[in-house]
Amino acid sequence: MKFFRGTLVLFLLLFLNQLIAQTQENPWVFSVNASIINLQGDLNEKGINFGLPAISFSRHLGGGISIGAQTSIADVENFSTPYSYRSLDGFAKINLSQGKFIPSLIGGYGFSQFADGLEREGFFPSTETSRTVFGGLGFSIYLSNKLAINLQSTYRSMNENDGFDHLQHNLGISLGFGSNDSDKDGVSDKKDKCPTVPGLKKYEGCPDTDGDGIIDKDDKCPEVKGLEEFNGCLDSDNDGIPDPEDACPNKKGNNEMSGCPDSDGDSVPDNIDKCIDKSGPKENEGCPWPDTDGDGVNDNEDLCKDEKGTLENNGCPELSEEIVKTLNEFGSRINFPANSFQIIGRKTIENLMNIKKLLDENTDGNLIIEGYASSDGDDQYNVQLSLKRAQAVKDYLIKLGVAAERLEVKGYGEENPLEDNESSEGRAVNRRVQFKSN
Repeated sequence: MKFFRGTLVLFLLLFLNQLIAQTQENPWVFSVNASIINLQGDLNEKGINFGLPAISFSRHLGGGISIGAQTSIADVENFSTPYSYRSLDGFAKINLSQGKFIPSLIGGYGFSQFADGLEREGFFPSTETSRTVFGGLGFSIYLSNKLAINLQSTYRSMNENDGFDHLQHNLGISLGFGSNDSDKDGVSDKKDKCPTVPGLKKYEGCPDTDGDGIIDKDDKCPEVKGLEEFNGCLDSDNDGIPDPEDACPNKKGNNEMSGCPDSDGDSVPDNIDKCIDKSGPKENEGCPWPDTDGDGVNDNEDLCKDEKGTLENNGCPELSEEIVKTLNEFGSRINFPANSFQIIGRKTIENLMNIKKLLDENTDGNLIIEGYASSDGDDQYNVQLSLKRAQAVKDYLIKLGVAAERLEVKGYGEENPLEDNESSEGRAVNRRVQFKSN
């Protein structure tokens, strides 16, 4: 009769609803089982004994691991003297898989008792209680997410007080309850789209800090009440560019200028334009180029921006045409022997001294010394020879006191002859130097 009453209870429990299997979502489980006690060892009284109830209460820790406590009651009637069976244990269970059918390992430690009903004396009159170690297998069948049937079989070893090693088989139903709510916002972790941050039920557990109807994880400006079209951000200047992307959030601008205006229309946005009322290039931070030396050549094109010069000479000062003409008169009298770049002859030295004097009197320009050669020798040789002649003149002028930075040399070989190279007189004239303003 006891067995049938237990079976009836189990079937009634099948109709209970709102029951949840033991998972992270429903970590607490209460189980009610019918049990079978099967004695082991060298016993003539082996047999099957039914018990009810076997009750357990457990907590899911995560990773398929649960811990809990269980107790069971049964009558062992196949002895000549009937025994009443009691047990109280702590256990750990490990699920081996997931899904609707879940096998598991179970093991634990506790106390078991086979009581014969005899009276005993002493402070602890019951001497039938024995420490018990047990382990075994089980599996659960989930009828739905709300209900599971479980079967468990364990071997229980009693090592004292005339206890009996025995098998215990439990068949019953597991009822889950409770739920994890890591952020304590009233939304269980399973349903919470933001399980680590307190939120609102209407947003499935996610917060909306600024109250703009856009949850924080989708809100690019979670602390500023904004607009959906700008992903929760504001457009303070109403230029169609949200504030986080607007370099000038309080001044109406355009996309080309990253949300900034361009007051002077120079394509340099006002936020980096140092002259917002004057058009200027980006290279000069939106300002027009100055003309520091006032020579009519802007500093960006003026190679000598601190000295007045000419447009033709890129803003640098240069010797006048008249001075250059005079210099070339002196230079035409500086001639070189064939295949030579030596400065020799009284007249040559006198002309060089006159050139030095003229340069001293006209300090606003520099000079290019051009060397030339006659047709004697090949072209490559003559170019090198003409360059050496120009360098020789430069070296001598420096020796006389002309600043080296005012002089530059070039060699042109046989180019631009003054006379016909067919005659010795013409070739002598062509072995020369000429001057240009620099």
